[in-house]
Amino acid sequence: MKTQIVKIGNSKGLRIPKALLEECSLSGDVELEIRSEGLLIKPAKTPRLNWENAFKTMSDNDEDELLVENNEAATTFEKEKWRW
Repeated sequence: MKTQIVKIGNSKGLRIPKALLEECSLSGDVELEIRSEGLLIKPAKTPRLNWENAFKTMSDNDEDELLVENNEAATTFEKEKWRW
């Protein structure tokens, strides 16, 4: 599919047909990546998107053990100032 780069104020933009956006499930925020073959437009990632489900699954399976046993990676702040 071809489209044209158009002027939008002092910037440039692309008009993407609604049907194409729906087919690609694109809406709201997107990420742009420069690739050797052109520009990639993809849905923006949502940090911690499935954490709630993962925590529920862990709870349901009684998975509550610490992953770092001796906490060797603790910072000075964590050792001296943090209140657990």
